[in-house]
Amino acid sequence: MKTVLHAVTGHHPSAKPGTAPAVHAVSLRVGAGEQLAIIGPSGAGKTTLLHLIACALKPTAGSLLLDGRDPWHQSRRARLALQKLRGTLFLAPQVPPLPLRQRVVTAVLAGRLPHEGLWASLRSLFYPQDIARAHQALAGFDMGDKLFDRVDRLSGGERQRVGLARALVSQASLLLVDEPLSALDPTRSKLAIDTLTRAARERGATLIATLHHVDMALAHFPRIVGLRNGEVAFDLPTMQVTAAHLQALYAQHLHELTGPASAEADELPSAPVPVVMHCR
Repeated sequence: MKTVLHAVTGHHPSAKPGTAPAVHAVSLRVGAGEQLAIIGPSGAGKTTLLHLIACALKPTAGSLLLDGRDPWHQSRRARLALQKLRGTLFLAPQVPPLPLRQRVVTAVLAGRLPHEGLWASLRSLFYPQDIARAHQALAGFDMGDKLFDRVDRLSGGERQRVGLARALVSQASLLLVDEPLSALDPTRSKLAIDTLTRAARERGATLIATLHHVDMALAHFPRIVGLRNGEVAFDLPTMQVTAAHLQALYAQHLHELTGPASAEADELPSAPVPVVMHCR
């Protein structure tokens, strides 16, 4: 799905009236089937930007076009026609909203609900359909053995991977993934990114992911957008992102920086380390 943002401004949903916008005048053009990572320090506006693209938040200024159509500025009849368009978006939040007493197989197949009728959706809650598809999606995240477990028996990292498996079973042409690695160890982080990028590439879906793991973003995405204070600091092919770009992006937040620039960041002046004496 082709996605175009022109000077989009938006507030975090919990922001108080009169506060500064979390995203300010952001312009981006993302081609159909493209994959990009959005990086930046905590509070940069990454999650808010992703929710704006997902139509979960309405911009307070600027415009958003999805395949050439603006979902917020249409006639009533046109807005009804755009419901199918919104059904082709999939937003995977950092903490997926999974019913705790639900079986994993049902939670995963919920990713297909926007494309099913009412009765099919209700039936799937009690008698899951296409169990093989759910198992295949879970296996991509090393979760195949959890197919019939209850969600409340999973760890935080396992629940996060269930949320990502939902994205794989959906028919979305625009996948929006928010901090998918926050609860995963390095090995499973690499597996998760490999699975997401491969699945999106195989079906020609656009993939936009926010990442705190700068090293993973640089290793797996061909385009990097740096966001700072709600504005685009840079938008570059990965090969053109330098250590200087990253250190400027994470100024005052160098402890969050991982990847090629982190070694250089460690060499920056710091406070003396106190010597601790241990008595025996």
